Amino acid sequence: LKKMTLMIFFFVLIIESATEKLCPLRASIDVLEGEYFFLCYLESVQEHFQEEAYTINWYKENAGKQQLIKATHRIVSQMNFLEFWPAELSDSGNYSVTHSNGKQNFTIQKWTLNVLERNKSSCFNKNHLTTEIKTAGTGHSLKCSDLSVNENDSITWYKDCKKYENETERELDFKTLTVQHSGIYTCKILISHEGKIYQSTNTINLVVEEVGRNEEIETEIGIKLVQESLRSYVMLCLGKEAILNCTGFLGYYMREDASIYWLINQMFPEKCSGIPENEPSICEEEFKKLQMGNKFYVTRLLRIKKVTDKDMQHNFTCMLQADERTQIKIVKLKKGNARDLPVHIFTTGMVLAILFPCVAVAVVFVCVMFKVDLVLFYRNVCRRDDTAGDGKEYDAFVSYLKDCISHTEEEREFALKILPMILEENFGYKLCIFERDVSPGGAVVDDIHSFIDKSRRLIIILSQNYISDRAIYELESGLHKALVERKTKIILIEYMPISDYNFLPESLSLLPSKRVVKWKKDKSLPMNSRFWKNLRYLMPAKPTK
Repeated sequence: LKKMTLMIFFFVLIIESATEKLCPLRASIDVLEGEYFFLCYLESVQEHFQEEAYTINWYKENAGKQQLIKATHRIVSQMNFLEFWPAELSDSGNYSVTHSNGKQNFTIQKWTLNVLERNKSSCFNKNHLTTEIKTAGTGHSLKCSDLSVNENDSITWYKDCKKYENETERELDFKTLTVQHSGIYTCKILISHEGKIYQSTNTINLVVEEVGRNEEIETEIGIKLVQESLRSYVMLCLGKEAILNCTGFLGYYMREDASIYWLINQMFPEKCSGIPENEPSICEEEFKKLQMGNKFYVTRLLRIKKVTDKDMQHNFTCMLQADERTQIKIVKLKKGNARDLPVHIFTTGMVLAILFPCVAVAVVFVCVMFKVDLVLFYRNVCRRDDTAGDGKEYDAFVSYLKDCISHTEEEREFALKILPMILEENFGYKLCIFERDVSPGGAVVDDIHSFIDKSRRLIIILSQNYISDRAIYELESGLHKALVERKTKIILIEYMPISDYNFLPESLSLLPSKRVVKWKKDKSLPMNSRFWKNLRYLMPAKPTK
């Protein structure tokens, strides 16, 4: 029965469009104050309610409540028509018509009526006209409105508010358009009602362009589920939210009278309020106009809060009206399963899931293996200086074997020549070497304690022959400052391989093992060798000269 009713509904819609009075189906309607106007619904809808007793009621929304419209000399209700003789500014508002059988009320249709204030200085309102763009050299007809009551109603055409060539027909025909035909045409119909004369106007802005300047203008409709292709059946999952997108292509200029809306089993859905907790199960969003490049569209979304089995039985109809033409598209819902992820997205996700841990491990490995190089690079780029303003005079005090005679002179040469040559001459450090920098004649113990206190690091060149009275004092003094006072950090250079550290103080074992660097003779001599990098890493950061 519902399918038959829907077919009859759209059949009558096509028939009605060819008759004298076309019922305004679009949800929002503009009309000028002081003019005759009517609202009506298709008689096919009325025939659907064949009850023994039923009534048709018209309502206007007032302060959020539906108020029954009572017939007056100005507003006349005649079954499927509601006439305004004439429309006034106070008539603006939301209207609806219902069918009642005494038990239930059924809303047949809803409208929003906007009564526009008339422009007293002109015969038309700029915000109440339609635009038609045509090509010179073609034929065209401008049509007057369909609001006539009688066939003998007086009709007058005006161009730019001046009477146009005594034309009194409903259509203004142009056999061959020229650019000079461009202008604003107004059709005025004078209607007689109960001894008074009322008027209804229709204004068209005709733009005639030279051949080759305009694009083909067409009106077509496309309906689609958001992010899906155009189809008459839409697969949806029960219990999920869905959005149906009704979009109409208007051509290459915006038609002011264009409107697009949804019908659910011939009935208009409720409007979305924008408050989630107060939204109905199915609601229609506001009408929107879009422009993409030189193309114009109208669109309206229908939101289904939670898809149910009942929704699968509905006919969702998208309807577009423009230039007195109507096009429709019917959509039905079908049950669908939850969609699997597309293969390319799943594959990409798996690759990233595997690749990310590998990259993270690789980054950590590089940071650990090249930690020293990265820190030295950072110091060099940022010109970091840890020595500024700390009150220290030397970057390091060098302690090495002095009193006891070693098997070779290599340790002495390393302390007095190689170490200062690299650290001082190439990297800008200032070393305190006792034999070189301390003047003779002073108290040795006091001098050692004073110079260690003035140094940021204590470098101990360690070998099996290291222990002597002075060397052991330097070591113990440095250990006290490193472990107790925490003022000086100790760097151990293992100059000769040491198998047993028992000859050293036990407190030395408390130093971190990472503060020991090993000298490997010829392999360590180059300035960019690992030995010098490790030693510079343990030294305070200082800009290279």
